[in-house]
Amino acid sequence: MFGYYLELALRSLRRSPGLTALMVLTIGFGVAASMTTYSVFRAVSGDPMPWKSSKLFVPQIDMWGPSGRASDGEPPDAMDYTDAMKLMRDHRAKLQSAMYEISPSVVPADAGKHPIHVSGHAVYSEFFPMLDVPFKFGSSWSADDDAQRAAVAVISSKLSQKLFGDANSVGKTVNVEGKDYRVVGVLNEWNPQPRFYDVVNNGGGFSTDFEDVFLPFQTAVQASIRNDGNTDCNATPAESGFLGLQHSSCTWIAYMAELDDAAAVTTYRQYLDGYAHDQQQAGRFGWAPNNRLRNLPQWLDYKHVVPSDTKVALLVALGLLIACLVNTAGLLLAKFLRRSGEIGVRRALGAPRLAIYTQFLTEAGMIGLAGGALGLLLTGMGVASVSWVLPRDIASLARVDFSLLVLTLLVSVMATTLAGLYPTYRAACVQPAWQLKSN
Repeated sequence: MFGYYLELALRSLRRSPGLTALMVLTIGFGVAASMTTYSVFRAVSGDPMPWKSSKLFVPQIDMWGPSGRASDGEPPDAMDYTDAMKLMRDHRAKLQSAMYEISPSVVPADAGKHPIHVSGHAVYSEFFPMLDVPFKFGSSWSADDDAQRAAVAVISSKLSQKLFGDANSVGKTVNVEGKDYRVVGVLNEWNPQPRFYDVVNNGGGFSTDFEDVFLPFQTAVQASIRNDGNTDCNATPAESGFLGLQHSSCTWIAYMAELDDAAAVTTYRQYLDGYAHDQQQAGRFGWAPNNRLRNLPQWLDYKHVVPSDTKVALLVALGLLIACLVNTAGLLLAKFLRRSGEIGVRRALGAPRLAIYTQFLTEAGMIGLAGGALGLLLTGMGVASVSWVLPRDIASLARVDFSLLVLTLLVSVMATTLAGLYPTYRAACVQPAWQLKSN
């Protein structure tokens, strides 16, 4: 029976090719606009670690007091050296790491090659298991390496390829800022977007550049590898240079901790408040504790990592789709009511209203399917050209994959079918007697 309705729908569409083409174009453009913007929004708003993000927390300590708080009373986003090192020594989380951004130069062993400017982070050994960082060769350094300030490094597979070719480079030496470091691990392809582990220091969270080198935190500090991220100060440091930064109350260190359950979160909050209270008792803080502890999704939301322009673009595109559906509904209404005589005859011959509903909704669904096919093509073109209107780092994250293709077709068919409900209802309400009498 459904095949019969398909045949009726095809006949009807062929009788009005111009109107059919107009509806298909309207649906195709509306669906393509919404799916293109959705592909970008999906890429930038997805959970970077859905299997673990609820266990990753970013603590904030109010080391500046009321004069240094944001207008909403929030403490600084990052930490100063004193507080970060205290939290690392106390080690109240299952896994934790202080970190800061670095941009050193790597000198190839071949004297004929120029130094390579790379980006990376100084972190603790627990950074890697905490974030489930994948390794191609080797592994991270040990806690003893952290304590001994060992000259070790983890590098990206991209940097390893540049320096050593395809061979396993674990155990080889890499020269960073004039000092030799032993390679203990080579990362597999790993460039999470957003770069959630240090949103404060990487320009908002999104970057197409891979991080090529990770060094032990204290090793980097001892080697005076400077912070390349943001540095915020409530007062000018008493000493100059990188050492003065360490002795100041300037915030430049990101921090993340893994807490497995609600009890661990509660205990850690109490620890943060207790630490702030101790600092108050010691005279370092002259204010009551004002700390924060957010899990990763809450932190990304608080930092507005998803760019506002992508949200606005998605809303505009959805508005365009709704406008296209309203226009399509109007065209379907005109098309269906022009066939009132045909409907009246069918009803007079015994066709139930359900048959009329099925016939015309099948026709609307076929228009949606054709519009979806056109929308697939236009969505691919839209994703390829989205860099014209959005920053390159964000536009490059948009992808056309199988799930997006299926979603495009589903949205097109379902939306057009919904748009056809009212025209179909009006068509099913045609009175057979009136139509027969007028004919």
